[in-house]
This record gives sequence, C-alpha cells and structure tokens, in this order.
Amino acid sequence: MSKKSRKKSSKTPSGSPTAKKKTAKTRASLQTRSAKTQRTPARKSAATIAKAASHKAASKQLKSSKFASPAAAKSGLKSGLAEGQKAPAFSLPRDGGDVVTLADYAGQKLVLFFYPRADTPGCTREAIDFTRLADAFAAAGTAVLGISADPLKAQEKFRDKHKLGIPLISDETHEMLETYGAWGEKSMYGKSFLGILRTTILVGTDGKVARIWRNVRVDGHADQVLEAARSL
Repeated sequence: MSKKSRKKSSKTPSGSPTAKKKTAKTRASLQTRSAKTQRTPARKSAATIAKAASHKAASKQLKSSKFASPAAAKSGLKSGLAEGQKAPAFSLPRDGGDVVTLADYAGQKLVLFFYPRADTPGCTREAIDFTRLADAFAAAGTAVLGISADPLKAQEKFRDKHKLGIPLISDETHEMLETYGAWGEKSMYGKSFLGILRTTILVGTDGKVARIWRNVRVDGHADQVLEAARSL
C-alpha cells in the first residue's frame, strides 16, 4: 500500500469518533421515530375509546328517557284528559292487599289525589289534610283515594306512621298515573326526569271528570277540593 493510500485510509477508520457519532445519531433518530409511532396510535386509541364510551352513555340516557314512559311520550308528557270527559277505568292494589277499581265507586263522587312519594314532607301534609277531612268528604257523598308509584309496603308504612285514614293505591307501572295526566317531565337541580306531577281529580256521580287541579300546592288544597265536592 502506498504512503498516500495509507494516509487516506487512516482518516476514516471504521472505529473513528466520526463514524461512532454518525451511528449514534442514526440510532437515536430511529428510536425517536419509533417512539412517536408507538405513542400516536395510543393517543388515538384512548380518544376513540373515550368518545365511544361517551356516545354509548348518551345513547343509554336518551333511550331510557324515551322509553321509560311510552304513554307519556306519545302524549307529549301530558294527558288528554279534560273536565267533562269520562273518568278512565283503573284496577290497582291498595294498602292492605285489596284491589280497588273505578267501578267500586259508581254513583259516588270520588277524589283522586296523586302524590309524588310516600312519607316526604309535602305528600305527608297533603295525606294528613285529606285524612283530617275524611268525615266531611263522607258527609258530602265523596270517597277519597291517594295514589303514587310507591310499592304496597311503602304505602302501608306511610299509613301506619301517620295514622292515615284514606285508602292508598300503588301504581308501580305508572299506567293510571299516565292516563290521568299525573306522570310527566319534572326538573330538579337543573336535571330533567320523568316523575309524578302532584295532581288531583274530582269525579262526579255521573262518572265524568268534574274538576282537575294540576301543579297542586299542598297548603289549603284539601279544603278547596272539599268545597268543590260539596258544590257538585
């Protein structure tokens, strides 16, 4: 080998610092590119999963709201029941285990007061007021029934705790509640949901709806209904 060739070869040996730097730089570049490639799908996957989960939850909530009350949904959450119409028939269990029907009160005046939940403050006051006036309603030829979606055990506990003297009906399927327009959309703390709308219906001796009170305010309400029953 000539002296010139030896000089040229000695400038770029395979183990030289320059070659090592190039190799290290190339390896680092490949590692960085590989890390980016691995991270990107992970981020996309997480975002996709979160989006899918959110969509599923929203769909579930929408489905629940849509189908929780078919009759209410069909009628726009409002009953078509109006004063002067025939009172819809019903047959439901009451406290004590008996079954109550509209036909049981044929030829009598009948008060149906729908309350949201047994043993809550407003419902308790309302039930106690109707119990207080039970004899006065009887003297006016008027029967009184309280209706909610509570199970029978809850109704019986409610009755015993407050010594209520009026029959309490359980409509867990909401069928009667919807038919009489006492089931619909409510809101609390900025959230909307379906539930019982405090409503009272007075049925005349002819079996027709004589009076309807919606969005009832408890204070003085039972006395107001009694006056209406006496005037029929």
